[in-house]
Amino acid sequence: MSNMTVNQRNQHERATLAGSAEGIRRGSERGARAYVVVAALLAAALCYGAVTLIEGWWQWLVLAVIIFTTIGLMIAVSPARRG
Repeated sequence: MSNMTVNQRNQHERATLAGSAEGIRRGSERGARAYVVVAALLAAALCYGAVTLIEGWWQWLVLAVIIFTTIGLMIAVSPARRG
């Protein structure tokens, strides 16, 4: 290795690094799907409970403000947003 040029050494090191990306362990796809299903069911139940308990127009107004604030927060922290 000591008789190699800098370019040959870099190519040799790159070759060993390129093959290591295949061994990266990823999370369980099935576990993520199960989490999404459970979270969606819980969100639907909570939405149904909130809508059935709302009694007046002011409570609808508060709910709308909470929803718009949440949407604004999602826009503000979006990774695709240009800063």
